[in-house]
Amino acid sequence: MTPTLHVHPTAELAERVLLPGDPGRALLLAQTLLEQPKMFNHNRGLWGYTGAAADGAPLTIQSTGMGGPSAAIVIEELVRLGARRLVRVGTCGALVGGFVLGDAIVAQEAICKDGTSRALGGGERVAADPALTTALATAAADDGGARSGTVVTTDLFYDEAGAHADPDHDPAHPALAIEMETATLFRLAALRGVQAGCVLAVSDLLGPKRGRIDAEAMEAAAQRIGRVAATALAA
Repeated sequence: MTPTLHVHPTAELAERVLLPGDPGRALLLAQTLLEQPKMFNHNRGLWGYTGAAADGAPLTIQSTGMGGPSAAIVIEELVRLGARRLVRVGTCGALVGGFVLGDAIVAQEAICKDGTSRALGGGERVAADPALTTALATAAADDGGARSGTVVTTDLFYDEAGAHADPDHDPAHPALAIEMETATLFRLAALRGVQAGCVLAVSDLLGPKRGRIDAEAMEAAAQRIGRVAATALAA
């Protein structure tokens, strides 16, 4: 086993992993999706848990922190420890109309507007694993539905310059939403030869309508995308 500097396993790692950014959301999903979860990591406040999923097989839920640099460290170390199928379960801001708060998005690709995926050699866009993305879309269709498409990954949450409104993407394939970690995940997965997918909950409306999700609705949305991801990984 390759030693890791930031992820300190205190339980076994499953080959399939859910990746929320928020440590509190990792705990919520562990309580929702796992039977008898055991803490996998607590170093640096990046909480992770391993337990049996609904299909009886092991599943790890590991928080990545905020942004590409933190996510890159966690994902790299998980892969070194044996993770092989990883799904980001995070939040995003919808850039186009037609969404309501709490909606789900399955990311087929990410536009690289962040420094981390570019530092890893990513080009303009990086793609998710096709089979895992299909499984996510199928699982989402059976659990409230989801739109599939492109997202844009950025380094900024608070963006006074207005890049949220104009991420400079191909008009023929507009980005549905903006977030901070997906391009890093997809690029690292391609480099390391593992499968990666992403399903996001819309926490903010940044397009024609503006709005921010409340805590109760966010919890429900997080549980739903967690179920979707776990179902896809069981397929």
